[in-house]
Amino acid sequence: MMCFGSLIIALTPTYATIGFAAPALLALARIIEGLSLGGEYGASAAYLSEIADPEHRGFYSSFQYVTLIGGQLTAILVLLLLQNVFLTHEQLVAWGWRIPFVIGALLAITAMFMRRHMHETEAFEAIKKSGIKRESSLRGLLKYPREVAIVVGLTAGGTAAFYTFTAYMQTFVRQTAGFSDITTTYVIAGSLIFAAVLQPIYGLISDKIGRKPMLIFFGVCGTLFTVPLLTTLAGTKSPWMAFLLISGAWIFVAGHTSINAVVKAELFPTAIRATGVAVPYALTVSIFGGTAPAIALFFKQQGHEQWFYYYLAGIIFLSFLVYSTMRDTKHASAMERHE
Repeated sequence: MMCFGSLIIALTPTYATIGFAAPALLALARIIEGLSLGGEYGASAAYLSEIADPEHRGFYSSFQYVTLIGGQLTAILVLLLLQNVFLTHEQLVAWGWRIPFVIGALLAITAMFMRRHMHETEAFEAIKKSGIKRESSLRGLLKYPREVAIVVGLTAGGTAAFYTFTAYMQTFVRQTAGFSDITTTYVIAGSLIFAAVLQPIYGLISDKIGRKPMLIFFGVCGTLFTVPLLTTLAGTKSPWMAFLLISGAWIFVAGHTSINAVVKAELFPTAIRATGVAVPYALTVSIFGGTAPAIALFFKQQGHEQWFYYYLAGIIFLSFLVYSTMRDTKHASAMERHE
């Protein structure tokens, strides 16, 4: 599905050629990719959590976001090569922007062949041997309303923050702070490298002190510091200061991203784990994550960009309420349950 969505984006004719069909096709492609991401997230969260021993689940699962951030870094590297080595600015704007989507489609095919040789986890094999029926339907989720609600609450603030400090940051640094395209690319690339390094470190910490303290740290800092941080970033003229401010945001955002996969996986027994993580996650990301850049741009166009800062802080605060009332999944895990 991800391959197909990328190909649609790469091959769709321009608006001048096919009119309103062009943005309609792009919207369809993004929906397909969003569905792909939702399904992949649940499966990978379950897999990474199940292959790890109980004392290192936070560390192992943190690599999910290492690879998510790594994908964005790879995209930035491709952009730098296209900008500085292979294409002129005019060529990049005219047709070169399609090249990364072709590469993405080819990588999706490569990943499909790679996973054919992956071994199943012991938890999954235990279900097959025991004869327990795996639940992959939405009906199966009705047995776990509390867990589904927690996944939604867990995800809302974290995904809004993640999309803000990844997808939207390039637009924000370029248009609001006023940096050039190449400077923006270097600032964002540096902050993403810092973010990737933080993930396994925070994952290890969660294995020592639990998941809940990490989420509380994100919730408190995100609520208190989002508005002043983005306000300061909007007015800075120094690339180094911009890098430090975005990296500062990652110090608390990583409290969520590094462990959110394992927290969700630890909520559900094996039979429903992948579906239990994927479905509410995908819906919440589509509402709070994928829309974050669009909401930010809407406020900017209305002349009230600062309103988005408060919107983001508010969403993080709502998630903080969930973090503060939930049990620590490290100490109340359903990972060993197969029913």
